[in-house]
Amino acid sequence: HVQLVESGGGSVQAGGSLRLSCAVSGYRHCVAWFRQVPGKAREGVASISSPVGTTYYRDDSLKGRFTISRDSAKNTVYLEMYGLEPGDTAMYYCAAHSGALCDSWTLYNLWGQGTQVTVS
Repeated sequence: HVQLVESGGGSVQAGGSLRLSCAVSGYRHCVAWFRQVPGKAREGVASISSPVGTTYYRDDSLKGRFTISRDSAKNTVYLEMYGLEPGDTAMYYCAAHSGALCDSWTLYNLWGQGTQVTVS
């Protein structure tokens, strides 16, 4: 039974940085970070494949400020966020699926509980 546990959220000032962690128990080919603000749909941010480690970002603006990575030895996927803006305020979720397409955001079917990021 695969579980995802996020940590690392918090409150920061604009321009600051945070690193989110997702501890993954069990194997899934694709692990991603999503975010959601109240009243809006959950959106993919970045994903990474195993074992190759290919990364995907929802768009170029995120790729310049966010970096997804993984530590296979620790079974942990990270999302490092720099230059945070108030618009990045959201609940951030770790998600996973076993399919081939890690940049197909609708395939993710396993979710963590989320960690809140607030930028002021």
